[in-house]
Amino acid sequence: MRVLVNAGPWLQVPPHGYGGIENVIATLVPELRRLGVEVVLATVGESSLPVEEQVSVFPEGMFGVLQRPYNQVCGVVPAHQNAVVRRLAEGDIDLVHDHVEAAGLSTLVALGAYGPPALHTLHWDLQKHPELYGTFDGGDRVRVNGVSADQLTHAPAALQAGSVGHVHLATPLAVGADRRAPVVKDGSVVVLGRINPGKGQDLAARLAHEAGFDLVLAGPVGPYHRPEDLAAADQQNPDVRFWREHVAPHVDGDRVRWIGTVTGEDRDQLVAGARATLFPLRWNEPGGTAVVESLALGTPVVGIARGCLPELIEHGRTGLLTTDEAELGDLVQAVDKIEEAECRAEAARRFTPAVMAAGYLELYEKVRSLAAGSTERS
Repeated sequence: MRVLVNAGPWLQVPPHGYGGIENVIATLVPELRRLGVEVVLATVGESSLPVEEQVSVFPEGMFGVLQRPYNQVCGVVPAHQNAVVRRLAEGDIDLVHDHVEAAGLSTLVALGAYGPPALHTLHWDLQKHPELYGTFDGGDRVRVNGVSADQLTHAPAALQAGSVGHVHLATPLAVGADRRAPVVKDGSVVVLGRINPGKGQDLAARLAHEAGFDLVLAGPVGPYHRPEDLAAADQQNPDVRFWREHVAPHVDGDRVRWIGTVTGEDRDQLVAGARATLFPLRWNEPGGTAVVESLALGTPVVGIARGCLPELIEHGRTGLLTTDEAELGDLVQAVDKIEEAECRAEAARRFTPAVMAAGYLELYEKVRSLAAGSTERS
């Protein structure tokens, strides 16, 4: 099977540091190729993930311009999508696995009978784009999938009708996680991810002061990855405004620290050595890559029981969940009763790349079968 995987024009694959969707693709593709799938990757030129073929328009990721005014950036995705369509026109792609928000789905549907079977993975909040998702009709050729069961429950009826199921996210860290030696915990609590209202870093920082635990915030503020970068930051950037007005007042460098983006081994050591990872979510997190990475590194999760968290975390065994923000501080203080070995064992059982790839291969075959059946009926 030859699959075109559309990663989009925003970040390289694998990304340096932050890059949720790109990390998912970087985890999935090697396992697909090991299983015999030929992968054509639509991405940016600086991507280094080994594949059979790469399609790109932009030499570097365009994430830095993402939040500029619309009239300055509205050509980025169309330019990338034009290259994808030109590659599909060669006629040798068996299936498209698309990961580009909104534009990826609309392009695939617009191709009509000229396009191959396609699976569009939904990585985001499905309350967005109601005019697109509420009127979706991909027929039997274009189907969608979620990254959690909860995510699909929030989808419009039209999108639910076009779904072929969900596949949970995975991490390479889960491979052999159950055989790793325990790690000495340093007592800190970590919040991972881009700093924005949905992730709730302001709540985490306030709770750290109120409940008396040391907190490390790790992740970018908009396109700014280091504390020193914020000196010249665009003050109109919504993430910068959120940081300045709601998070920074709690960051004292002692009880609460922001260390910017942490990558690779440094990030793994930060999480593995933490007492817990905290997810004070204010939105329905669809996938939770950082959640499964935390389990693989033997660190229990404390968070708000919304979105994918109840699917990924077993309360009392691999983490502690609540529906009440006010209880989070108490749960952090109680998290030491969760055993590291239980977290690692769960990750090794459920969240390896092999498990995710097997799930997607099943969906690929389902999508191709549905499309073939439609062709035969016509």
